[in-house]
Amino acid sequence: MRAIDLAVKDLMQLLRDWRSALFLLALPVVFTVLFGFAFGGLGTGKSDPRLPVGVLDQDGSGPASQHLIEVLGASAVIRPVALQGSDQPALDKKVRDGDLAAAVVVPAGYSQALLLGQPARLTVIADPGSTGGLTAQTEIQAAANRMAGSAEAARLAAQMLDGQARLFPGTVASLTSEAARQEFLAAALEQALDEWKQPSLTVQVSQSGALVDEKPSTMQSGFLHTSPSIMVQFAIAGLIGAATMLVTERKSRALRRLLTTPISRAEILLGHYLAMFVLILIQLAVMVAFGQLALRVPYLRQPVAVLLVMATTALWTAALGLLIGALAKSEEQVVLFSLVPMFVLSGMGGAWVPLEYTGKAFQTIGHLLPTAWAMDGFENIVIRGLGLESVLLPAGIMLGYAIVLFALAAWRFRLE
Repeated sequence: MRAIDLAVKDLMQLLRDWRSALFLLALPVVFTVLFGFAFGGLGTGKSDPRLPVGVLDQDGSGPASQHLIEVLGASAVIRPVALQGSDQPALDKKVRDGDLAAAVVVPAGYSQALLLGQPARLTVIADPGSTGGLTAQTEIQAAANRMAGSAEAARLAAQMLDGQARLFPGTVASLTSEAARQEFLAAALEQALDEWKQPSLTVQVSQSGALVDEKPSTMQSGFLHTSPSIMVQFAIAGLIGAATMLVTERKSRALRRLLTTPISRAEILLGHYLAMFVLILIQLAVMVAFGQLALRVPYLRQPVAVLLVMATTALWTAALGLLIGALAKSEEQVVLFSLVPMFVLSGMGGAWVPLEYTGKAFQTIGHLLPTAWAMDGFENIVIRGLGLESVLLPAGIMLGYAIVLFALAAWRFRLE
């Protein structure tokens, strides 16, 4: 309870200063709007945010390979990029360099093997340590399973036709030649795939005309990256006021006097941490609300997932603020220790430029930082349209950063 009282005191002291409110809320909103328009808000809105996946079709004009590319193209998460004249080492390099999230090689004879029920294996090249690579690999596997199921349905249809021809000779035409069988299997495969597009059982969802259409508009598309990036960046910058207050209390010996009261050192540490956590969480909540209501960034598409990413982002940034307050000896050092990590973590962690547009080495280094996982969590929801399961890994890693940073801050306080 004493820790909560201390946290309430800190929050009241921080929010009393209008400059803190300006820095915490007004500036992030302004920068979100400015950068959103600068980097796409006034664009055509025709950019494709899906993960690029290279497709090397060695099956030629096989019907199954062409349908596979169509199935991949219908995905809401990945977009196929046709590759000509490439080989597997070249695809490996493109994936390593980050030009492609993944690549798939359709081997020669894929269509014939699939329609005859023989093993038809695709070669998938992806980085298992990358969120984008895992996502693309899952989508490719889903497309391959759909092709295998449709091919099985086509073979069953051909077997049924042969059985009817034997039972009713002269009434039902049999597939006497191999060419006729292949033609029938190709047509049946296409029909089976069409059934996936128009299933016999559907769930129809209607919504009120008063609800906002969630289809990305021209203006909205410019904020899908800018809104999360400014939010993560200013979560770090917003620590300056809280860390400065901690330094001021230590310089004025208020912390020493506080230790003469019944409150313990652990409660003092926890109270300051709770104040920073609540402060950052409020800032993130305001930015999410502004992005959803004013900019139509679809945060509320997955509210539980967004809340989880917000909470874990606030946990590690608050722990970072506590560490800054423990390390800094003056108000000037607080500003320096806050702004330098903000620029480094934001620039290297994908807040300025999405990591999928950078090289493999830069992506690897970027994902050593918590900002990269915060960006992955938010963008998995608002850009890639994924669900709660897509943010569990980023949230878990950010929670680990929070524990480490808090432990470092507590260790530093014990040395005081």
